[in-house]
Amino acid sequence: MAENTEKATPDAHPAYPVGLRLAGRRVVVLGGGQVAQRRLPALIAAGADITLVSPSATPSVDAMAETGEITWLKRRYEEGDLADAWYVLVATTDPATNEAASAEAERTRTWCVRSDDAEAATAWTPATGRGDGVTVAVLTGHDPRRSAAVRDAIVEGLRDGSIAAPQHRARTPFVALVGGGPGDPDLITVRGRRLLAEADVVIADRLGPRDLLDELPPHVEVIDAAKIPYGRFMAQEAINNALIEHAKAGKSVVRLKGGDPFVFGRGMEEAQALAAEGIACTVVPGISSSISVPGAAGIPVTHRGVAHEFTVVSGHVAPDDPRSLVDWASLARLTGTLVILMGVDKIGKIAEALIAHGKAPETPLALVQEGTTAAQRRVDATLATVAETVRTQEVRPPAVIVIGAVVTEGPNGPTA
Repeated sequence: MAENTEKATPDAHPAYPVGLRLAGRRVVVLGGGQVAQRRLPALIAAGADITLVSPSATPSVDAMAETGEITWLKRRYEEGDLADAWYVLVATTDPATNEAASAEAERTRTWCVRSDDAEAATAWTPATGRGDGVTVAVLTGHDPRRSAAVRDAIVEGLRDGSIAAPQHRARTPFVALVGGGPGDPDLITVRGRRLLAEADVVIADRLGPRDLLDELPPHVEVIDAAKIPYGRFMAQEAINNALIEHAKAGKSVVRLKGGDPFVFGRGMEEAQALAAEGIACTVVPGISSSISVPGAAGIPVTHRGVAHEFTVVSGHVAPDDPRSLVDWASLARLTGTLVILMGVDKIGKIAEALIAHGKAPETPLALVQEGTTAAQRRVDATLATVAETVRTQEVRPPAVIVIGAVVTEGPNGPTA
């Protein structure tokens, strides 16, 4: 029987994926242009002993040489430059040089990546990304854009928790105070979403992004903070006790709060209660509704030539209440933007106090109800008319109130 001596072409078989451990091993890069600029950081991070051979380099590559991260031979490639190399990146602009270096790599059995001709290379660089302690490398043959798109989708999923990657090694339990943002589930931070995906117990506020709770695995215990039996405790004490109880039971606990934990969120009280029990917690900042909700309604809290500052105030206590800590007289004198949270039911008295202390009755005002959600609604008024407007328009909390000239400056303008 005749022997089949036909050699398989490179395209006859898929590439074999492998992770190279290059720490302390010699790597040669030919060419100091944009390709090298993109590839060198990953090689440096891998701990490779890198020699760059190129008569010139981009400023960024030059800086890598200046700081000693790479060794730069400022000349053209010469036969023998690949001696003792484990890996070579050929990325010059001269086809003849690339061909000669590739031939040397073939003779010395050094894995070689070619930026100008992938078919002539013995190795391909995958689209690489990192998320949640995982390195993702994607190869899709000759379609680098698709490789990058697949990589981005996987990394984003790992980061935001939409792709679950359970860790089978022992995991250290944690307690995290997570700011969920103003309401839209897409506005929670990447870290907050990742911690949610790793939680055993989630204690959630009614103002947190409720849609995220549907994404949690079935084993996660979700506790509605508004429904914790308080008994002889105040509501906040009961929430603190729930955090402590589950943390001491060895659970990973997320306290999911609306907005930012430390902006009228009583997050510091929870952190102090945990600290008193010797329990460390991680604070994950959230996008505060004081800025995001006006922005979602087309209102900038600052604007060049209109407002150089903005002040955020809690409106849950009326100005004439002896418990109030707000200096309403000083606020009335400010020329910038005033943002009031939790003040819908007190806005009439707040407007009266501001006017009494000198704020113009015709000062524009906007109430943004259920900001950033599908139910978002904006209602405009003035200080003089806001009490009646809230009553006739049936504005209900949660709503962010914005007072100042910026209300009429946004792209949407005031609403009727």
